[in-house]
Amino acid sequence: MKPIRLRADVLAGLTTSFALLPECIAFALVAHLNPLMGLYGAFIICTLTALFGGRPGMVSGAAGSMAVVIVALVVQHGVQYLLATVLLGGLIMMAFGLLRLGKLVRMVPHPVMLGFVNGLAIIIALAQLEHFKSGEAWLSGTPLYWMTGLVALTMAIVYVLPRLTKAVPPALVAILGVGLLVYLFGLPTRTLGDMAHIAGGLPTLALPDIPLTFETLRIIAPYAILMALVGLLETLLTLNLTDEITETRGYPDRECVALGAANMVSGAFGGMGGCAMIGQTVINLSSGGRGRLSGVVAGVLILLFILFLSPLIERIPLAALVGVMFVVSQQTFAWASLRVINKVPLNDVLVIIAVTTITVFTDLATAVLCGIIIAALNFAWQQARELYADEHLEADGSKLYRLHGTLFFASTTPFLHQFDPANDPQKVTLDCRHLSFVDYSAIAALKTLRERYAKAGKHLQVFHLSERCKKLLKRADIHHD
Repeated sequence: MKPIRLRADVLAGLTTSFALLPECIAFALVAHLNPLMGLYGAFIICTLTALFGGRPGMVSGAAGSMAVVIVALVVQHGVQYLLATVLLGGLIMMAFGLLRLGKLVRMVPHPVMLGFVNGLAIIIALAQLEHFKSGEAWLSGTPLYWMTGLVALTMAIVYVLPRLTKAVPPALVAILGVGLLVYLFGLPTRTLGDMAHIAGGLPTLALPDIPLTFETLRIIAPYAILMALVGLLETLLTLNLTDEITETRGYPDRECVALGAANMVSGAFGGMGGCAMIGQTVINLSSGGRGRLSGVVAGVLILLFILFLSPLIERIPLAALVGVMFVVSQQTFAWASLRVINKVPLNDVLVIIAVTTITVFTDLATAVLCGIIIAALNFAWQQARELYADEHLEADGSKLYRLHGTLFFASTTPFLHQFDPANDPQKVTLDCRHLSFVDYSAIAALKTLRERYAKAGKHLQVFHLSERCKKLLKRADIHHD
C-alpha cells in the first residue's frame, strides 16, 4: 500500500471512530442496553467486515435501525435473549450471502434508493437534536448558546478547511480543534462522558444463558428474521451508494457473509447486532478512506478507547460530534432528487417522497418494501398500457392480428379487448412475433381467447411464438397451432 494511501486510511479511520462512539452509545441506550454492548458490537462488526467484507471503505457497526428492531425483545425477555437473537440473525445473514441472494438488491429501483438515502439523512439530523436536551427538557439560555455556537464552529471548520488544505480530514480537525478549545478555556458544554462512561475490559466469550428449546426459538426467531432483513437491506443499499461514490464495484454476497459472521461473533462476545452505517460510511469516504485499513483502524480504535483512552475520549464535546453529524446529514441527502422533481415522471417522485417519509416515521425495511411495491405496480401499469394490436384483412378474407407488448397479469384484459370474435371472419391469425408471454395469466388469457373464437364457431391460429412461450404453453397443455 502506498504511504499516501496508508496515511489517508489511518486518518479516515481515526475520524470515523470518533463518529462511531456517540452513535453506538446512543443506539445501545435506545435498546435499553449497557453502552459497552454497543461499543463491543461496533469494534467486532466494524473490524471483521472491514477485513473480510466485500466493500472496502464501507463502515459497519451497532446501527440504530437494528436497535429499534430489538428494543421490545430486550424489555420483555432480557439481554440473554438478545444475544441469542444476534447469533441467529447473523446465521440468517450468512445463509443469505452463501445462497448468493445479494443480487436481489438490483430489484431496488433508483427512486427507492434516493428515498432511502434522504430518509436516513433526515434521521441522522433528527437524532442530533436529542443532544440539545437535558433530560426531557430542551436546553435554554447559556448552555444552549454554547452548544449552538460550538456546533456552528465545528460545521464551519468542516466546510472551510478543504478550501485551504486537503492534507487532513476536516472532520478530524474539527473534532480535535473544538475539543481542545473547550478543554483549554474550560467552556461549559456537555461532553461524551456526560452521555456514558466507556471504560471497560476486553470482550469475553459468553454464550447466551437461555434454555435451548423450541419455545426459545419461537421467541427469538421473529426478531432474528426482522433484524437480518433490516441489516441486509441497509447494508446492501449502503454498498450501492458506496459503489456510486467511489465509482468502484463491491461484492454484495461476500459482504452479507462477512456481516453475518461478524454479528455471530458479536453476539457470542456480548455485543449488539449491527450492519452498515451510512453516516459513518460517508464520513470515512469523505475523509479519504478507501481501503480495508480505514475500517480496521476505526474498529480497533473503539476497543482502545474502551481499554486505555476513555478519560481522554470522554472529554470530547458532544457539540463537535453533533456538528460533524449535521454535515454528514447534509452530504448524505440526495439534493439532486429535489432538482429533478419536474423532470422525471410523477410516479417516481411519489416513490421518492413515500420512501423518505416511511423511513423517517417507521423503519427502513417497511420503507424499502413499500417503495418496491409502488414502483413494481407502476411498472406493471405502464407495461399493461403499452400493449396494442395491428389489424389487417387478408386477400383470402381472413383477419390478421399482430400484437405488440408484454402479456402478463396486468395486461390480460387489454389483450382480450383487442379482439372481436363475434364479428371477425371464420379464420383469424394471431402473430406473436412482437408479443412476450410472461406468466400463467398470459397463458390463461390465450386459452380464453381460443375458447371465445371456438364458441363463435371460428378458428384461431397462433404463429411466431418464441421458444419460451411455446414451452409455457406446452407445460400448460395448450396447443398453439
